[in-house]
Amino acid sequence: MTQRQHFGGPNRSLLSALRRGFAAACPACGARGLYHRYLKVNDRCPACRAELHHQRADDAPPYFTMFVVGHLVVPGSLLLERFAAPPLWLHMLIWLPLTVALSLVLLPRIKGALIGLQWALQMHGFGGDPD
Repeated sequence: MTQRQHFGGPNRSLLSALRRGFAAACPACGARGLYHRYLKVNDRCPACRAELHHQRADDAPPYFTMFVVGHLVVPGSLLLERFAAPPLWLHMLIWLPLTVALSLVLLPRIKGALIGLQWALQMHGFGGDPD
């Protein structure tokens, strides 16, 4: 029988924590309510009362968001230019709103996944030890 691998301690599955964080849910229990505003993380989970104030996402979520959005938008715009060659105004009409929308949708999800990663690996006080 194979045993599931947990990172950082008992009942802290890395994959579950990443999934829960990406869904803007508590990495500990999976209940909705990681944020109380767009990107403002709750100090505690509303359901299980797990402390979330330890998170240190800082500049990583915007960086990863730009990385993902850039790797979707740039090839798309280059392929469209190569095969259809639309006028510049049409490129602007397509790619600017798509870039903004993707960024606004992905940023809180990526931040949540990074908070889940920190929780699973017991980083920044999530393990009970002070920083």
